[in-house]
Amino acid sequence: MSPNVYSVDDIIVLKAGLTRTATGDRTCRVVGLLPAADRGEHQYRVRFDNENFERRIVASDIDASATATSAVKSEASRETPGGSWLKPSRMRIGK
Repeated sequence: MSPNVYSVDDIIVLKAGLTRTATGDRTCRVVGLLPAADRGEHQYRVRFDNENFERRIVASDIDASATATSAVKSEASRETPGGSWLKPSRMRIGK
């Protein structure tokens, strides 16, 4: 069985016990791919929505079964972006 390879912006679920709170949200987003570790495992940089820093994890830290069910839910509930955050009509120029 080949290991799952995730890409940037994929939503993954970490195994219980890797975060401080066992009952907390374990869902995070992949923000970067790193070179393989010594044992040949894929490495990822991930970020939780409520944190302002990134974590480095290896593929064995990912709960593959929970990630598969989470991916289906997130695709169904993903919002389409409404456009750019910059709106020229809202700019005010001082005279």
